Amino acid sequence: MRCVVTGAAGFIGSHLCEELLRRGHIVVGIDAFVPNYPPEFKARNQAVVLAHPHYHFHALDLRSDLLESAVADADVVFHLAAVSGSAKSWSAFDDYLSCNVSGTHRLLEAVRVSASRLKRFVYASASSVYGTLAVGGEAAPAQPVSPYGVSKLAAEQLCRAHADEFALPVVILRYFNVYGPRQRPDMAYHSIIEALLQDRPVRVFGDGRQVRGSTFVGDCVAATVAAAEAPVGEVYNVGGGEAVSLLDAIRKLESISGRRAEIVFEPARPGDQRHAHAESTKFRNHVGWVPLVRLDDGLERQWHSQAAPGTDGGNRSVTGPSTRTTSAKLIAAR
Repeated sequence: MRCVVTGAAGFIGSHLCEELLRRGHIVVGIDAFVPNYPPEFKARNQAVVLAHPHYHFHALDLRSDLLESAVADADVVFHLAAVSGSAKSWSAFDDYLSCNVSGTHRLLEAVRVSASRLKRFVYASASSVYGTLAVGGEAAPAQPVSPYGVSKLAAEQLCRAHADEFALPVVILRYFNVYGPRQRPDMAYHSIIEALLQDRPVRVFGDGRQVRGSTFVGDCVAATVAAAEAPVGEVYNVGGGEAVSLLDAIRKLESISGRRAEIVFEPARPGDQRHAHAESTKFRNHVGWVPLVRLDDGLERQWHSQAAPGTDGGNRSVTGPSTRTTSAKLIAAR
């Protein structure tokens, strides 16, 4: 298959590209290197796939560049590109609006015009669409409490509109707290590990008793690939089976690292979720996906990947053996 991945240099997107290549697909990666976190992180994420002969990278901004040629002849489009994170969305809403909503609309239009053999358009949404309490199944009301959540829900609605009006074969995934090697530096587990490595205080916003069901990135990638075979028009929660409080996660990382965390409590941030734990029974029933990586094991792999950057916890690919190639291919399509 010919697979297009937007956000290809990001945390989840880079792992997805590697897995698709490992499975023998042709992958077209799209990324604008939007500076929501340091570009060198994204450059490292792409280090392996850029050397693969079946990987073609386009440096394109979904908000402004011509997209039709990049998505032409796609069998599946995996749309992961977004500006993420609830806390920053209050002060930078224009970025979230342009990247997450306008960018999604322009991509949908380009796919509608150019991707005549499209089998699936898989949109990566987020648990933030549910709001403060993200529990239960997909029928729970969508009540986002942050501009980020609003932008993701708006993009979902755009996908549904294109599905209804133009028969675009859309599948929507709502990711729940994805973690693991290459996690974005603004995310909680990454920040905690960096504080432990550098012997700095761990900043906790709120009382630390907020609960998250965490999804290892390899499990998330497996779910995303499986969505290419899911029934068209469906919305699925994608989440791991274990839920822990933030304080419990810190204790787990203390045990893994052999270091003691100095915790500094700060005021809770507006828009942060209190309880986010996915009910993924529907996805399991439809495609057979189940999360496989236990939280303790996943956290240990993330710890080692940050302690020794570039190792991804002892294995470059979190979903399978890495693919070694010798020829480099980079298409700059600006």
